[in-house]
Amino acid sequence: MTSVEAAATAAFQISVQPSGRAFSANAGEAILAAAIRSGVGLPYGCKDGACGSCKCKKLSGIVQHGEHQSKALSADEEAAGFVLTCCAKPLSDVVLESRQVTDESAFPIKKMPVRVASLVQKSPDVMQVRLQLPAADTFRYHAGQYIEFILRDGARRAYSMANAPHTQAEMPGLELHIRHMAGGKFTDHVFGAMKEKEILRVEGPFGSFFLREDSDKPIVLLASGTGFAPIKALIEHMQFKGITRPTRLYWGGRRPNDLYMHDWVLARAADMPHLTYVPVVSNALPEDGWRGRTGFVHQAVLDDCADLSGHQVYACGAPVVVDSARATYCAQRGLPPEEFYADSFTSEADKHGA
Repeated sequence: MTSVEAAATAAFQISVQPSGRAFSANAGEAILAAAIRSGVGLPYGCKDGACGSCKCKKLSGIVQHGEHQSKALSADEEAAGFVLTCCAKPLSDVVLESRQVTDESAFPIKKMPVRVASLVQKSPDVMQVRLQLPAADTFRYHAGQYIEFILRDGARRAYSMANAPHTQAEMPGLELHIRHMAGGKFTDHVFGAMKEKEILRVEGPFGSFFLREDSDKPIVLLASGTGFAPIKALIEHMQFKGITRPTRLYWGGRRPNDLYMHDWVLARAADMPHLTYVPVVSNALPEDGWRGRTGFVHQAVLDDCADLSGHQVYACGAPVVVDSARATYCAQRGLPPEEFYADSFTSEADKHGA
């Protein structure tokens, strides 16, 4: 048997430093899939080699990368020992360095049927969808995590829960904010033929985007478009838990109606003295009557914050916003890279782009 043939039939030990957590990965199994299966919480986002959220340093071992985008992992980064755990398959025992190892996967990942409870159009291209869960089931998740719809052909579409877990006690079900992508197989259905009481299949919870409650650092919440959905869940969770860390929410859109729950945020900010809300619009027209901040939302944070070295940043939305924020906040404002938590809303077009 050759060494390659041996690697194809072996199971390998994956260790994560500095936590010391370890798990085993089967032959041909991506490291991230093995971690989720084993209840070890590595950071991740799209699970498809497109967003880079799962990138971490390989301290030792050999991996083989599957298909991925260069913006998620460049050739130089790969040569320097970085890996994308979502598409890296081990060919030996591997030791990784990842400071974001968490226990979020302690909540079981399950598949279940859900029923469309309501459809409310919040803006011309954003639908608030409420899903009713099976009556006898419990669904536990962290505010900020997401579920995946499993479509009839096996394709998947991921959407973050916009309501915090504690809201299940008063109004069982999940709230999602779905943006219409013209020509999108799933969103065309949401904005066209979808009706209340329709049955869908989902799986979750997924993701490592949630509040690190063991810190007392001030927080910057950064959202673009429907990236507000998991941020809304974080805000609800913070209010419920009485978390009063100084928090600034920057929410950006092209036009004012992209800030589709603006009044909701104003009301929360009025109830939460530690929460400051900064709405930002990049392409306001004269007829919009917009008198607030303008420009790019990640730049508004740079304009307001000379030093982020003592902060945590939670960023969610379009990949260009998340990537720009990560690069500039760490390089120009001293933010420790391990204190930047992100969920990049990677569309199917993004995943299959260059």
